[in-house]
Amino acid sequence: MEKYIEGNKAAWEEAFENRDPSWGADISERLTDEEYPFFNEETAAVLRTIETEGKVIGQFCCNNGRELLSLVKSGRASRGVGFDIAENQVAFASKKAKDLQLPCEFVAVNIYDIDDRYKETFDVVIITIGALCWFKDLERFFEIVAKCMKPGAVIVINEQHPCNNMLALEGEEEYDSSHRLECRFSYFEHEWIGNEGMYYMTQKTYQSKTFTDYTHPLSEIITGMCRNGIVVTGMQEFDHDISGALEDLNGCGYPLSVIIEGKKLVLHGKLGNK
Repeated sequence: MEKYIEGNKAAWEEAFENRDPSWGADISERLTDEEYPFFNEETAAVLRTIETEGKVIGQFCCNNGRELLSLVKSGRASRGVGFDIAENQVAFASKKAKDLQLPCEFVAVNIYDIDDRYKETFDVVIITIGALCWFKDLERFFEIVAKCMKPGAVIVINEQHPCNNMLALEGEEEYDSSHRLECRFSYFEHEWIGNEGMYYMTQKTYQSKTFTDYTHPLSEIITGMCRNGIVVTGMQEFDHDISGALEDLNGCGYPLSVIIEGKKLVLHGKLGNK
């Protein structure tokens, strides 16, 4: 396991161990009472157009499992499999699936290490906010994703827009509240190192183990998909934030989030990936 991934595993497990009591507390109630909870309105609209009933759903970087559980229940899927590197999050998600009697399994694994037991397993794949940044090599990441997709399978990615990475966040040295839309960082690949914890999960700042993540331009995401036999079938960009860090910029006309849809091709009767 690469050193940065090993470090991220330890940092994520530390964050989940120190999570705020509210984190994940609403999963059972919302899954019982709502359709497609834990998806924003635009992503839920896309998922409703996809045939999921009786299908197998996969999620890469599933966190505490709430989104996969939501899609399997609301979409009436036959099975869901979620992958995440944090063992304690996977244990939490597995217990939640058992308690809710939903046909989901969760696997603690480095995405790069997913083996052929999941080859051509999924009819639908979802990737949600905060997943892609944890991988230095997106082409390698999408090679694994494509391997696990059936020919003709579809993928839906809902992420923060790569343009977000050019903006400084409150608390950073480059932050200027009077010039929020000034670009402070390169749009292109940049390594980020952090020891301030994972606030959205813990609701506190603390001296954490080291998180290492990477920014990727939109071209790198699309190229990673295409080079592994996943054709882009649709893309929507929005000027509203889904990260929780840039909500003050909602509606300003700056690209803050994106939905990318794709489909795995079959070429001459063979898989369209490497």
